[in-house]
Amino acid sequence: MALKLDLHLHTHYSPDSWLSLKSLVRSVVRKKIDGVAVTDHDTLRGALKLREMAPPFKVIIGEEVSSSDGDIIGLFLNKTIPAGLSAEATIEKIKAQGGLVAIPHPFDRVRSCRLKLKKLQALADQIDMIEVFNGRTLWPQAAQKAQRFAKQRQLPQVAGSDAHSQFELAKAYTIIEDFQGPLDFLENAKKPKWLMDTILFGIIP
Repeated sequence: MALKLDLHLHTHYSPDSWLSLKSLVRSVVRKKIDGVAVTDHDTLRGALKLREMAPPFKVIIGEEVSSSDGDIIGLFLNKTIPAGLSAEATIEKIKAQGGLVAIPHPFDRVRSCRLKLKKLQALADQIDMIEVFNGRTLWPQAAQKAQRFAKQRQLPQVAGSDAHSQFELAKAYTIIEDFQGPLDFLENAKKPKWLMDTILFGIIP
């Protein structure tokens, strides 16, 4: 069964977000999204609390880590990754937990927090997924460049809203077959070739 997942969002446990957990649950149910990855800045607190609430959808424990080289998302985590480490050390800590490494908004030129191209190229073989569409990226060429980078390296392509409020939630989502854990998720992310060849995200009115 194919699932619609928002793989990049922030709750009020991120200092720049005002999305409460209760509002998140209501919005996800209303918009008929099958699951979310909570990726607060440098903390797992929001993700873990949401899982404790046992909402009627999948919850992936994630974190958008502020590495010294730029933002890196870890998915399927169980322990917070500290901010300020190098990209290499951040990725090592994510993988040590059995987590997956996703690079958010890699070609959004207005974000100084993005992982720069030279570092992205150097670490390509350690990256599990590229975020090719971000709901807050307004520059269309950023998505095109991200898709091209991912296709050249045969990396799974994902999308997320990067929501910081309930109104942004599920603006973009990834479609993937159901999964049981990180390895299953990653394998399924490689399979839907029609998504990789056409479009990876949906817009919900």
